[in-house]
Amino acid sequence: MKRIVIASNNPVKQRAAVGAFEKLFPHEQFEVIRVEVPSEVNPQPMGDEETLLGALNRAWNAVHAHEQADYWVGIEGGVSEHDCQLMAFAWVVVCDRQAVGKARSAAFLLPEPVAELIRAGKELGEADDLVFGRSNSKQEDGAIGLLTDGVIDRAALYEPAVIMALLPFRHPDLYLKGC
Repeated sequence: MKRIVIASNNPVKQRAAVGAFEKLFPHEQFEVIRVEVPSEVNPQPMGDEETLLGALNRAWNAVHAHEQADYWVGIEGGVSEHDCQLMAFAWVVVCDRQAVGKARSAAFLLPEPVAELIRAGKELGEADDLVFGRSNSKQEDGAIGLLTDGVIDRAALYEPAVIMALLPFRHPDLYLKGC
């Protein structure tokens, strides 16, 4: 049985990671360990670079928090400004003892009332809750779930990125080793 350490206690990130591993490695069994570790970036990462750094830091800090595992997964949601509009997305980092995989989720435009709150210093989840009259939406359907009326939720947005981050582990002969 392979051990996966997910660098978050957020159930959405756990569902995305577990779903991806089960789809890409259907004949494996996994033990999942969740650890809350710091991303060492701003609570609401801005831009690709900071968001990727948050995912890398989460994965690396998970290695230090729980060394006895086969894989460590860091997922960090972020936003970036494009043509005066704010877009939301996530970076995923998966590593084992020899390799690292990275992938970015799809991105989508945030509505202006949410974007204004983020620009004023709120995190995306908090801004969503204020605009949509919800509570703790970031641990449920997230902005994408609220905007699509549940057609795509946050876990469904993240899962393909986790699958893509796992490609170096699915085809290790085709990818470089090391971080």
